[in-house]
Amino acid sequence: MKAIGFKTSLPITDKDSFIEFDTAIPTPTGRDLLVKITAISVNPVDFKIRQNSAKDTVLETPKIIGWDAVGVVEATGSDVSLFQKGDEVFYAGDITRSGSNAEYQLVDERIVGRKPQNLTAAEAAAMPLTALTAWESLFDRIRINDKDKGKSILILGGAGGVGSIAIQIAKKIAGLTVIATASRPETAAWCKEMGADVVVNHRHLVEEVRRAGFRYADFILDFVDTNAYWDAMADLIKPQGHIVSITGSSTPVALNKLKSKSVTFSWELMYTRSSFQTEDMQEQHNILNNVSTLLDNGTLVTTLKTTLRGLTAENLKEAHRLQESGKSIGKTVIVY
Repeated sequence: MKAIGFKTSLPITDKDSFIEFDTAIPTPTGRDLLVKITAISVNPVDFKIRQNSAKDTVLETPKIIGWDAVGVVEATGSDVSLFQKGDEVFYAGDITRSGSNAEYQLVDERIVGRKPQNLTAAEAAAMPLTALTAWESLFDRIRINDKDKGKSILILGGAGGVGSIAIQIAKKIAGLTVIATASRPETAAWCKEMGADVVVNHRHLVEEVRRAGFRYADFILDFVDTNAYWDAMADLIKPQGHIVSITGSSTPVALNKLKSKSVTFSWELMYTRSSFQTEDMQEQHNILNNVSTLLDNGTLVTTLKTTLRGLTAENLKEAHRLQESGKSIGKTVIVY
């Protein structure tokens, strides 16, 4: 099969930042599906791993990354029970395994959902990783339920991939009042299109939120930079509120700033279930099937913004360049 990978971490402008090569089609065993991929999308995690996973070394075999895919089940392992050959599926994969930047991929059925029937491959490929991240942030970390309807949530990075679907889920599924951050007219318009009630400029976050009429936000989702916005989040979170971040932290987080308000802070990593083979790993299968239904009935809409055509090194370079710019809106998808 054709695959695209890298042997060393290079700037995306380098001609060898991605290389095309041929490798054997893998054989599924156990609960694995062999999926013939039709479309993928690119997320910030892709360029971060490309930049850092092969620093100051040259790998013997190119590393294949990529964590969003749509495709058709080509073969199944002996213990598979959720899918069969010919099923159309979508998934975000497992960070500990070979990725989706290839013609075929092995993926555990417990983290795979059925592709939304009413969406194209490109529209569906935009959704798995970001939808899982947003869903887990809201319902597994904060544990939002019916009693929270009408409460406020501040979403940092509203126009990004995760922010775009988090706005929709928070508004349309959880029934929250959504405040989203954006700084350009086009990103503010996109947040509104996704369903945000209020859009504020992240450059003057505290002042902007207060000017919009909110002293505090009941919940905050950080999809941008934990350290850069920590003081602002500590100021804006409501007493006994909950902050969730997906971005990690380059320096220790000053949790003591949340003590007087008895605020809860959680990390969210979509790969936790698959990386540790948790007992509830199959919950990602359930979430993706739920999201698929919500996309099919129009409750949620795809966050696809940019489509590139062809599994080529040049297309992956362009998709990574867009992600690294920090100015991409919605999701970038490559259709094979």
